[in-house]
Amino acid sequence: MTEDAPWLDDHQQRVWRLWLDVTNGLPALLNKQLARDTELSLQDFEVLVSLSEAPDQSMRVVAMADAMHWERSRLSHQLTRMEKRGLVRRESCCSDGRGQLVRLTGAGWDAVVAAAPGHADMVRRVVFGGLNMDHLDELEKILDHIRETMAEERRSLDA
Repeated sequence: MTEDAPWLDDHQQRVWRLWLDVTNGLPALLNKQLARDTELSLQDFEVLVSLSEAPDQSMRVVAMADAMHWERSRLSHQLTRMEKRGLVRRESCCSDGRGQLVRLTGAGWDAVVAAAPGHADMVRRVVFGGLNMDHLDELEKILDHIRETMAEERRSLDA
């Protein structure tokens, strides 16, 4: 593959279109499953999972936005909607008084625990169904490579 051509070659174009179909279609499918089985959106679920895995089930808003690769304003709007439903609460960060901390509530915990089995089942069927260990190992290497390349590009864009 040459990297000096201005366009993707035919093979790269086919793979890129498949990538777009999967990366756009999978979240839509997972969102439909969550809407059918729970009262959560995929975005709700992502926030709840992040908080459920965090120490003390809380995170600074800025750190959460960075970890989720979301704009702070997008996360702020999402948190406002979730706060109104009692899933999370925001509080001042006691360590410096400037930042905000978002904390999982009991209702948020109950919601993520109820949603997780159906979500995991859908991911297992759609993403991992039919893949053997060799496929899974290769997919992991490919995705890790892409993630590392993205991190390098983000660093160069931020410099």
